[in-house]
Amino acid sequence: QPCWREYLTTRIEQNMVVNCTCPISECQAQPTTAFIYSIVSSEEIIAKYEKALLRRYVECCSNLTWCTNPQGCDQILLKDGLGYGAACSKCSWISCFNCNFPEAHYPASCSHMSRMTCAKCNHGFCWRCLKPWRPNHKDYYNCSAMVSKAAWQEKRFQDYNERCTFHHHAREFAVSLRNSISSIREMRKIRNLTFVLDACKVLEQARKVLAYSCVYSYYNQDTESMDIVEQQTESLELLTNAL
Repeated sequence: QPCWREYLTTRIEQNMVVNCTCPISECQAQPTTAFIYSIVSSEEIIAKYEKALLRRYVECCSNLTWCTNPQGCDQILLKDGLGYGAACSKCSWISCFNCNFPEAHYPASCSHMSRMTCAKCNHGFCWRCLKPWRPNHKDYYNCSAMVSKAAWQEKRFQDYNERCTFHHHAREFAVSLRNSISSIREMRKIRNLTFVLDACKVLEQARKVLAYSCVYSYYNQDTESMDIVEQQTESLELLTNAL
């Protein structure tokens, strides 16, 4: 029993307990949950084991996923079949269920958020880290595209990227402002600041839409629809700045 306890404890601490088998090489039997409970007495180790079981369960269920809030959240979300779901009930973060991007990014599509393609050589690279999708292409910036066109494309990318980054930073400011106001209200028991908190939430959402509208506009080649999008974006940006 002490040998089993040490073996199982080590496997749990190494996050390798879910698929562990009998330590005898010829035996492929897996210890049951009841057996592990009877051998391991440490509440801390048991808690780690139960977390491992929960992670495995979520990974096996196609309609479940973890909240992708980069600040950390252990909430389990139910996928609704759309590009993004309802806000997390614990942290209010909205996750994208269709790609690896950490949050919902409407109006930009999932392909917008992950991949770009060179117009000259069709080299694909990641929007976020700029690393190539295929390892046989050395570097995007060494691509043999025409210098003038490449310069124009680079300037266009920089313009949209700067706008996108600005709105992300402005969104972070709105979040910081909301947290500060919440702390003041709790400390001084001031109740008439609810409207300010609501305004901050609207500001966060507006900045988020503006940021991903930059991504959408960068990829959209339809001139007629782009005129409408740009007009709506400009109007939203003016109202957001006023707020």
